[in-house]
Amino acid sequence: MCGIVGSADLDLRRPADPRALTAMARTLTHRGPDDEGSCFQDGVGMAVRRLSIVDVPGGRQPMSNEDGTVVVCCNGEIFNHQELREELRAAGHRFRTACDVEVLVHLYEEYGTGLVHRLNGQFSFAVHDLRRRRLVLARDQAGITPLHYTTVDRTLLFASEIKALLAHPRTPRAVDLTGLDQVLVLPGLVSPRTMFAGISSLPPGHLLVLEDGRVRIEQYWDLDYPRLPDLPTLPDPEPAAASAYVGELESALLRSVELRMRADVPHAYYLSGGLDSSLVAAMATGLRPGDRPRTFSAVFPGGEMSEQPFQRLMAEKLGSLHTEVPLTPGDLLDGLPEVIRHCECPVKESYNVASLRLSRAVRSQGGKVVLTGEGADELFAGYIGYQYDRFRIARSDPARPLSAEERLRARLWGHPQLAYGREFAGLARLRRRLYSRQLAHRLNDFSSLAEPLVDPARLEGRHILHQRSYLDFKLRLPDHLLGDHGDRMALANSVEARYPFLDPGVIACARTMPPDMLLADFEEKYPVKRVADDYLPADVVEREKFAFRSHTSPELLRLGRDWADALLDPVRIRREGYFDPEAVRHLRSRLPDGERGLDLLVEDDVLMLVLTFGLFLETFDLPHLT
Repeated sequence: MCGIVGSADLDLRRPADPRALTAMARTLTHRGPDDEGSCFQDGVGMAVRRLSIVDVPGGRQPMSNEDGTVVVCCNGEIFNHQELREELRAAGHRFRTACDVEVLVHLYEEYGTGLVHRLNGQFSFAVHDLRRRRLVLARDQAGITPLHYTTVDRTLLFASEIKALLAHPRTPRAVDLTGLDQVLVLPGLVSPRTMFAGISSLPPGHLLVLEDGRVRIEQYWDLDYPRLPDLPTLPDPEPAAASAYVGELESALLRSVELRMRADVPHAYYLSGGLDSSLVAAMATGLRPGDRPRTFSAVFPGGEMSEQPFQRLMAEKLGSLHTEVPLTPGDLLDGLPEVIRHCECPVKESYNVASLRLSRAVRSQGGKVVLTGEGADELFAGYIGYQYDRFRIARSDPARPLSAEERLRARLWGHPQLAYGREFAGLARLRRRLYSRQLAHRLNDFSSLAEPLVDPARLEGRHILHQRSYLDFKLRLPDHLLGDHGDRMALANSVEARYPFLDPGVIACARTMPPDMLLADFEEKYPVKRVADDYLPADVVEREKFAFRSHTSPELLRLGRDWADALLDPVRIRREGYFDPEAVRHLRSRLPDGERGLDLLVEDDVLMLVLTFGLFLETFDLPHLT
């Protein structure tokens, strides 16, 4: 991974300001501490901070073709670069380095913007085509790597992180109220929305093209599940058919893990104690039996949150050099300011601090790459919501008129029995009580539910498990789990996280598998478990899905940190103008009993959102509403 920044005059005439680009790139040193480079041509400036992983001495960026008419800078990895390199050489292209990024230059010469269809990787890149006078930005299909942009004074600015855009002297600073509402209502932000008004996130699977003085956004990929009439069916009895699907998934996962082990620097594995990360690490160990893997786990000493027994069981099974990173409530609370600085949004949970500490431990032991298990829950029905959907359908009466709640579910999520997130009536009460009076009166103007959040055509006529999977893939995975929880927390310590379950081949397996197989007998991730039977101890495969509960604001605030108390002071809350001081006081009044799930703490930790939003305003020097 790296950090990239750029500036382009919309007419590709005015030269970019080198000092401004240098200042922007300097904010991303944590993403690329090993090297830096820049180029300025025909109204476009690009700069890179490099984290050297493939061809460490030779892979300097930006890179260009032989005559310098195609220039590329990239944040990410092209995992199938070796195979692409051979194809391109056979077509007459010459390479100067062994770096994966160089294939982008020559792929663009061959396929233009169609190069994205040849890539297996995690990437955000910029291509400056000097002959066509065109700039192309791209983000990978799953949204593993970030790319943000804004336009000021007919200048397009782009960067891997928003803090780099804010370093440009002409970028304004203001809170995006719809972004705030997304964080409250949904798992997290949803591209193209960010927490900053006027700054957008390029959505996963999209291109941004600047040409002829105009910027256009194009989608090149989406998760497209089969319609109900086209679904594959699983015969009953099923062992042979199920075995074929399981075999295909195993082959795809092995290939994915093998590709993601390609690096010229040490790599490691996260072990949560659960199925997905354990399977990734076990497959990798089998592929390289002579190597002793390094594994890392976050440990919450004692109590119900500890997965330490399963983590240690897996470390022993793998024979790994295992590192435990202990985390106390004090560690979690004190780590929140650094978390907010890197993820550039408020959060509703403290577990991001654990991710930050894990990547710090990896880096301290010389690692630059870590493989982990995100993506399996979203593709293979791993969350409890998938089971609830099936229960609701089984108990629903087709003759009964739909309730108002069910009609809203059908409009937003594609199915009246698909209860994604909060119950709408409770959600309406929460928002009108929590927001300041000024904002509550304007809620219809910035509501995150006013417009469709996803393409309704991808939900229409699909199986309910596929509908929820699509929603998770769009609303939970890219900007939250892969973004503020994944990319930002790993690259804060100059570590690249890789996700084998998000390989295009693995996604294709999930897409074409009979949906009833995902929850066979209401067992979550059934096909993944059947693959894991040959790799993991039965205690890990068959353990009940662990619904992780990180330490909540009641637990953390009882530690009595002055800075945290100051952020929740009613006078400060009123002065900032975003939340209602009485609602926040009401939340705090429930701290002594330490109970969860009361009143405004319906599902998520709302007080944590208020606390970290205060940190967010302070960190990025954002204006108050009053």
